[in-house]
Amino acid sequence: MKTAKETGGQLLEIESTYDNISKEPAPHYHPYQEDNLVVLEGELTAKIDGVVRVLTKGQTLDILPNTVPSMWSSYGKKTIVNWKVSPAMDTEFFLENTMGLASDGKTDEAGMPGLLQVALLANIFSYIFRLSKPPYFIQKIVFSLLTPFAYFKGLKPFYEKYQN
Repeated sequence: MKTAKETGGQLLEIESTYDNISKEPAPHYHPYQEDNLVVLEGELTAKIDGVVRVLTKGQTLDILPNTVPSMWSSYGKKTIVNWKVSPAMDTEFFLENTMGLASDGKTDEAGMPGLLQVALLANIFSYIFRLSKPPYFIQKIVFSLLTPFAYFKGLKPFYEKYQN
């Protein structure tokens, strides 16, 4: 695996594990990054711009910037995927925060933080991750309006305790 620091920001390479059956994540896109995935074990269900396909061991998936993907396991057994993101940007930082929130039970059963936390994350990380709906300009307005309420509630756009 490779970190952004190791590659001078050019690449983040991680191994993602999906245990048993996982849920489809919220539709999103990366405005400036490309994702390249290889299924190492199991089966990965992928929906790209609304088209669903199942990838098995050895199959690859390339996702261009501004493409709306979602990936999950409907296999019933462990699925392992090699995932490369280029350029890396702050994807590690984003993932550490979102996974940390999930580990601390601060997300719903689908893995989504509450709306106020989403507003903070969306404002800070919009250059690497955007929800596909509503349109981005509406998200910017709504999330900007919600930001003061999130800070008032004691939420933060990122948490140092989740950083490696």
